[in-house]
Amino acid sequence: MDISNFIQGLPKAELHLHIEGTFEPELMFRLAERNGISIPYRSVEELRAAYQFRNLQEFLDIYYQGANVLQTAEDFYDLTMAYLERIHRDNVIHTEIFFDPQTHTHRGIDFNTVLDGIHSAMEEGHRKFGISYEIIMSFLRHLSEEDAFRTLEQALPHKDKITGVGLDSSELGNPPSKFQKVFREAAKHGFRLTAHAGEEGPAAYVREALDLLNVERIDHGNRSLDDEDLVKRIVEEKLVLTVCPLSNKKLQVCRHMERHPLRRMLDLGIRATVNSDDPAYFGGYMNDNFMAVAEHLDLSPEDLMQLSRNAFEGSFATPERKAEMLAELERFAGETVRK
Repeated sequence: MDISNFIQGLPKAELHLHIEGTFEPELMFRLAERNGISIPYRSVEELRAAYQFRNLQEFLDIYYQGANVLQTAEDFYDLTMAYLERIHRDNVIHTEIFFDPQTHTHRGIDFNTVLDGIHSAMEEGHRKFGISYEIIMSFLRHLSEEDAFRTLEQALPHKDKITGVGLDSSELGNPPSKFQKVFREAAKHGFRLTAHAGEEGPAAYVREALDLLNVERIDHGNRSLDDEDLVKRIVEEKLVLTVCPLSNKKLQVCRHMERHPLRRMLDLGIRATVNSDDPAYFGGYMNDNFMAVAEHLDLSPEDLMQLSRNAFEGSFATPERKAEMLAELERFAGETVRK
């Protein structure tokens, strides 16, 4: 069986994607020119060369710099639509994207401008490509909980567009416990809850996210494997981990793909999923990530289908949409067996 063709045909859901992290250099230059904004790179090639990070903070520095060219709802629409066109080619049929409103409101861009552009593109992508979606608003953990509360207030009039809240940005030194009150308040308003934990931070951060934030799933979660009791809990409670293999390698969370913990997660019975995180910066969209783990971790077609199944079941989609996606996966499995 040609694994590349198998991965291409495999229906997928992406649960861990930062829309600002899909900013390809070509689009960044185009929007900078449209908005009359200067960026400190002379060419697309020079900008790509700058995407050589040694750690999470170095990535975040250029990530926020690139976000500065996003000014209008049209810009956010163009950014989001470019992502949807790209994942459609990878046969992603459902996506749950993060957006970071504080990245934009702190530089004077109105919350509504950001959300309107993103949401209108997601609606267009659903009509054009049939991609279902959920939008998750993330708090920046290097900022204060007070600031997160202000952001939550801005989101409340848009509960029809925003499904959940998350927690991202610099993990070390910013534990989940810092945001316990705002997550409690978000839950009162019916938002679904998730949080980045256990990427660079310890397994204890994963415990905090579960016990203090009451999240439904963990974004990354690699360091969970350092705590045997935590692993047992994750398995017993059927918690989903939204793992990002190429991101982990690029940021040197895992230096060698052959040693990536995804294989072990599956063997332990953890409901792990594969996602691209910030694909423009990390050099790989969904199929690239699936190919990397298939090749370096010796994953079988059955393993790859299990990763997709985990994503469909662990999504924030409606029960009806989950059933549709799982049925599509089973059809694909049946067709593959017949071949």
